[in-house]
Amino acid sequence: MSNDAHNSRRRRSTEQPTLKQVADAAGVSAITASRALNRPDQVNELTRARVLEAVERLGYVPNLVAGSLASARSRFIAVIVPSLANSVFIEVIQGLQETFEAQGYQILLGNTEYDLEREYQLIRTFLGWSCSALVTAGLRHNEACRTLLANCDKPIMEVMELGEARDLNVGLDHTEAGRCMARHLLERGHRQTLFIGARLAGDYRAGMRYEGHREIFEQAGLTAPLLELERGGLDAGAAGLERALAEHPDIGAIHFANDDLATGALLHAQRLGLAVPQRIAIAGFNGLPIGQHVTPRLTTIRSPRHAMGELAATAVIRRLEGQRVARRQHDVGFELLVGDST
Repeated sequence: MSNDAHNSRRRRSTEQPTLKQVADAAGVSAITASRALNRPDQVNELTRARVLEAVERLGYVPNLVAGSLASARSRFIAVIVPSLANSVFIEVIQGLQETFEAQGYQILLGNTEYDLEREYQLIRTFLGWSCSALVTAGLRHNEACRTLLANCDKPIMEVMELGEARDLNVGLDHTEAGRCMARHLLERGHRQTLFIGARLAGDYRAGMRYEGHREIFEQAGLTAPLLELERGGLDAGAAGLERALAEHPDIGAIHFANDDLATGALLHAQRLGLAVPQRIAIAGFNGLPIGQHVTPRLTTIRSPRHAMGELAATAVIRRLEGQRVARRQHDVGFELLVGDST
């Protein structure tokens, strides 16, 4: 059986949990369960807690669209990203929006701030408003969210990285991207290299790139030290360079988790009078324009973010229109941009 046929059958056979099932699981009446969800001031805290636990365990989504509208097909797509301050996600959103709007769909945007519990609440709300499809940035979700997605009978597109998706997947191999940059640094003779990232528990894709980086260095018989910062951005990159020089005085190169950090460090190196790459080599990830307009030009890895959004939206539209999706998973790849900073 083809992948598309398998997923089509999975969606047709999925039955959404009902309010009565939630009530039975919580040991209360359907009326009490409804009050716990809609008028929590009318039930005691213990009862409400039991109902909410049953809601999460079963993956129940209340339909927030009233009357005849509930059976009508909506024309909006829920898009959920971890940050609206990061230009990486903005470019993906642009690709999604342009492609969806060309076919008469609108996007409804949610921002998780790298909080998986917030992601769960957003997805639950959007599904309750009967969105046509769902696009999420990433494959990692908390248990309650995974239950929601497993029960969902709408197209689900997970973007940014590759992996075992619930339905459709467009992204790139971040571990391989980390290996690619590590190989480049070793080829340039940088055997004492530090990896610097920020909040890797939330930005787990940067953590995947570090794992690829570490693998290559350890294969070469070298250590792969990691410095984790509490925040990102240009200022954090500058502070990270100062910490790196103080805590690892012998390093000859820094592999930053993204271009914002790397560019901040590169500019600060100039202020400190440090020659790049002669004293310290600097590399990044994402291929942002800012890194290509500084001197020396930043060595980085470019990800095709706008194209990622376009490809993801095209696959979702084909699924919504009942057309065959030839590839459930699409690897958009990446490109090593060798600048003058390494």
